[in-house]
Amino acid sequence: MNSSTDTFIRAELISFTRDPGDGNMPESGSLEHYGDGLLWLKDQHIHAVGHFAELSSSLPEGANVLDYRGKLIMPGFIDTHVHYVQLDIMASYGRQLLDWLNDYTFPEECRFANHAHSEALSNAFLDEILRAGTTTAQVFGSSHPGSVDAFFNAANKRQLRMLVGKVLMDRNAPEALMDGASGIADSERLIEDWHGKGRLGYSVTPRFAPTSTKTQMDAAGALLRNDPTLWLQTHLAENSGELDWVANLFPGSRDYLAVYEASGLVGPRSTFAHGIHLDNGMRKRLADRGANIAFCPSSNLFLGSGLFDREAAKETGMTFTYASDIGAGTDLSGFATLKAAYQVGQLGGQPLTAWQGFYGLTRGNAKALSLDSHIGQLAPTLEADFVVIDPQATSLLDRRTSRCTTLGERLFALMMLADDRAIFETWAGGKCQHRRDKV
Repeated sequence: MNSSTDTFIRAELISFTRDPGDGNMPESGSLEHYGDGLLWLKDQHIHAVGHFAELSSSLPEGANVLDYRGKLIMPGFIDTHVHYVQLDIMASYGRQLLDWLNDYTFPEECRFANHAHSEALSNAFLDEILRAGTTTAQVFGSSHPGSVDAFFNAANKRQLRMLVGKVLMDRNAPEALMDGASGIADSERLIEDWHGKGRLGYSVTPRFAPTSTKTQMDAAGALLRNDPTLWLQTHLAENSGELDWVANLFPGSRDYLAVYEASGLVGPRSTFAHGIHLDNGMRKRLADRGANIAFCPSSNLFLGSGLFDREAAKETGMTFTYASDIGAGTDLSGFATLKAAYQVGQLGGQPLTAWQGFYGLTRGNAKALSLDSHIGQLAPTLEADFVVIDPQATSLLDRRTSRCTTLGERLFALMMLADDRAIFETWAGGKCQHRRDKV
């Protein structure tokens, strides 16, 4: 009999070892593909990955192999920028960014003063992202420390790898949401309680420059200097009106990015959401410091913020990641994020290949978050976070994939046509955390 800590899954396996490049085919050695593969788990980690025919002789006698042939396994999807506290305002009639904040976001986030509400939304959000195949996310709470306690507690119970932070916001917001002098102290307490506990990490979270005084941002920078294992998440250059506002609030600053640089917020574990309205100088400075821009295509389209320039990012060496940005984003699904990214790219003459898309959603995002030693790839010793994808989940997807003659075609069809119905199972920490209802 096999050990109770061992799990064996037979399926088609796809995983990236490095950036596949921009060609029609992935660069040699960047893709691992097993048409009939075996994924061998021990407890929370991956023990072995390979061809079923080569590994089957190594299995314990009487091993129970889960037969998922006809399905495709990839590493779990990673979302680098999302607001769990905005789950219930998704699909609210479109406004530009600053109107969106005042009309929808701020009133909604006031509700998170209630701890029971925070608990309920934390669990609802985790249910939804697991349904969509996302196993790790970098998440904004509200300005209430209880919103982060509730989320960390819910994620820890499920043994998920999550990054979360309390929003810092001490001006230009409703009184009920401003944290004043307590914001940093609350962040320090949350870091002490949760950072590094289980699979959890803390992201220091000034909402964006207009809602934090320089004093608060300087204090946030001090948190990062005191503990280089922390992450940083905020917003940058999303909307033209936002840029004008920042210029008025910080008249002595050379540009928007310099506001964050002055407070020590730009480093290799920093994620800046959007980055649409940047010049190449700012892109190069971000690249030099190892920071990443979270590309949020569905949100950028929904709010009419603009089109992210992937080619300019590549030319300057600036890292970018893929993110849903719920609630202005329109879908939690990684498939939907890649579909929107492809459409944005087409408008700018920058088509996105399926190789690039799925690499970015998995290993690329993990690497940008300094998590690639833990997640993002199907490889021995890494954590067993993965999705089981059903290419026959819908009649339309089945029709299209059945006509595909190459792996690239199949992956592109998934990128365009798949949704949460295509996620047969989501595994995190070596456990099946979601199984699809019958379709």
